[in-house]
Amino acid sequence: MPNASPDVESLRRTCAQRPLRIALFATCIVDAMYPRVAHATVAILRRLGHEVIFPAGQACCGQMHVNSGKFEQAFGVVKNHVEAFEADEYDVAVAPSGSCVASVKHQQPMIAERAGDQGLADRAHCIGAKTMELSQLLVDVLGITNAAEQLGSYFPHPLTYHSSCHGLRLLRLDGRQEGLLQTVEGVDFRPLPEADQCCGFGGTFSVKNPDVSGAMLADKVSNIATTEAAACAGGDASCLMHIGGGLSRLQTGIRTVHFAEVLASTRENPLNPHEEVNA
Repeated sequence: MPNASPDVESLRRTCAQRPLRIALFATCIVDAMYPRVAHATVAILRRLGHEVIFPAGQACCGQMHVNSGKFEQAFGVVKNHVEAFEADEYDVAVAPSGSCVASVKHQQPMIAERAGDQGLADRAHCIGAKTMELSQLLVDVLGITNAAEQLGSYFPHPLTYHSSCHGLRLLRLDGRQEGLLQTVEGVDFRPLPEADQCCGFGGTFSVKNPDVSGAMLADKVSNIATTEAAACAGGDASCLMHIGGGLSRLQTGIRTVHFAEVLASTRENPLNPHEEVNA
């Protein structure tokens, strides 16, 4: 079975010789509701001198279908994703979403195998092996360890951070996102109590189990409020949407931002957490 992990050393060698050609997997929720996160991702990568392309045929990764047990319906979604990311030449694909990258790596080959299409499963493994979450690419391949010095990131506000479950437990991102945020110029980073606890979203879990999801969200929002931060950053738009709704209902004045937005913020074009922004 092909390896579903990227060849980081090979990518580093390529990056040392020339700019990378990077395929953006925007994800459906970012594309539909938070395009500013995709714009921030592109801005960061172009700032570093790399080329970013957008495979036109991309849509959903199928995570929602799989998590709901709709394996047959997921097959066509998986096939579309594989074909979309086979259609262009690139060095690596990147997504500003740990959950979607986890789906591409772990769920898509499984769906093809369950359908009896080993050829598609092998192709899905290959696509998964070329797909990375944004902080993985920045830290492991591009060598970004200081956002202020290497990206010009500027965010002079109190900031806390929620680590989403898929990034934490499936991708093992460890402290990559949090570490980058802590090196942003001017940031007043405030650790979040029980940061490793789920926010309660879980995709369709929040729909099927609203009472449990709401209780988990209440705990998360309460912990965020204790930090008195201006914003709570994270790496998945879905979790940030869920948390943002809870924060707004409590009228905390704290907003949610994707960590890519914070890294893309500069002195010349700063992100203001006190202003409402359009998607």
